[in-house]
Amino acid sequence: MLSIFADYYRLARAGFILSRYDALLPREYADALPWGLRMLGRLSRIGARGKDLRPGQRLARALGGQGPAYVKFGQFLATRPDVIGFEMAADLSELQDRMPPFPTVEARAELEKALGKKVEDLFESFSEPVAAASIAQVHKATLPGGRSVAVKILRPNIEKIAALEFRAFLRGAKTIEFLFPSLRRVEPTKFIQTLSDAAEIELDLRLEAGAASELRENLADASALYVPEIVWERSARRVLTIEWVDGIPVSNLEALDEAGIDRNKLATTLMQSFLSQALEQGFFHADMHQGNLLVDDKGRLVLIDFGIMGRLDSEARRVFAEIIYGFIQRDYQSAAQAHFDAGYIDPHHSVDAFATALRSVGEPIFGKDSSTVDMSVVLQQLFDVTEIFDMHLRPELVLLQRTMVVVEGVARALNPEINMWECAEPVVRAYIQSLLGPKAIGRDLTRSAKAALRLARKFPEFADAAERAVAMVEEDGFSLSQQTIFELARALKKGQK
Repeated sequence: MLSIFADYYRLARAGFILSRYDALLPREYADALPWGLRMLGRLSRIGARGKDLRPGQRLARALGGQGPAYVKFGQFLATRPDVIGFEMAADLSELQDRMPPFPTVEARAELEKALGKKVEDLFESFSEPVAAASIAQVHKATLPGGRSVAVKILRPNIEKIAALEFRAFLRGAKTIEFLFPSLRRVEPTKFIQTLSDAAEIELDLRLEAGAASELRENLADASALYVPEIVWERSARRVLTIEWVDGIPVSNLEALDEAGIDRNKLATTLMQSFLSQALEQGFFHADMHQGNLLVDDKGRLVLIDFGIMGRLDSEARRVFAEIIYGFIQRDYQSAAQAHFDAGYIDPHHSVDAFATALRSVGEPIFGKDSSTVDMSVVLQQLFDVTEIFDMHLRPELVLLQRTMVVVEGVARALNPEINMWECAEPVVRAYIQSLLGPKAIGRDLTRSAKAALRLARKFPEFADAAERAVAMVEEDGFSLSQQTIFELARALKKGQK
């Protein structure tokens, strides 16, 4: 019982601070509120600050003044543009890595407690903070022998603070779902739970180390990319030590040009590497903003900060490939059918009507480069369309879409004329080819035969062999003859020429 009162007290206190910035019931949205809330909003705005700022900017200032847990909430809220809109999501980027650092003496104490040794025994040198975020801060250090590393250390007591705050957020989300049934479609409770789960991962730096190590292994053969190496013997639950990489931030266009970096090639690498991570491995860096991207002295794109990662199961990857390839090929019927087959849209709706709605999103942007297309606007329209058809949004796919917008924005800054469809096509096609290879079909044809067949029909060289394989499954259960496997392999080899 006391926890309930404590949670609502925290929410009330947060609401008061939000009202001081007109971020609780913003005046810009007053006309859409019931009469009672409009009156409450007017009262809450008396003496409010930041009247010349946009709603998202005011929200960022309000959250930034409430402590680490609220900052993290704002950062994750920016991953749900379907809920808050893309302009507000962009404004919340103010919260990235702009927290004041905690004292170095406390950082050294946390480091010694976590690793069980004196700082002087662990490192030859240990700097003042070089970056500070809501959950941790980073110091530059030197290992015995002279190798430079980055040491990330959690803020003192952050786990306890986060647990209390996220408990209050979850209670608030359940209350919202109860009071406003229309908002259940965007699943606020599920979003907060996803947020809480992600924060738990960030609060155990061993898991971030594992994520970095996995991504490094996945991208080991990608010569244009680099993921720093984890220093495991100097990492623990509250401390992460990773290779220090000197590089040019991708936001520094002048420095990139002076270094002779081909920005057009870099933009393409960025776009294709993200799609490759999502489709081929189903594991992707989900925070690829400019602050987490460097270019090293070898011209490689360096990824840093692995606190927010996304993961897609094989079915979600197939659906994603089918949807994006449908847009690339202007095959809106297939893209619509993929939504229905995946269960994203209730079958009482019309596939044809949904295909027409997707056409209204895709046709205005087909063949255009990024200088004339704002992907945030496009995805906002797509969210609007899915709302009409009562589509329940899966958090991992929303995270994927949000990351696409961020990546597209960075790529556009590097090359304003980049065509995302041309960048995406070879990656998606390669994934489809791998999906239709004999090994892949032999592994999971029973589960994904229909989806694979729809994709195969995009490429005539795959169609005949795939149709025969599907027919065998439907008639006799799972059974692939050596002849069928041979034909599939031959079709795949032909398609790769």
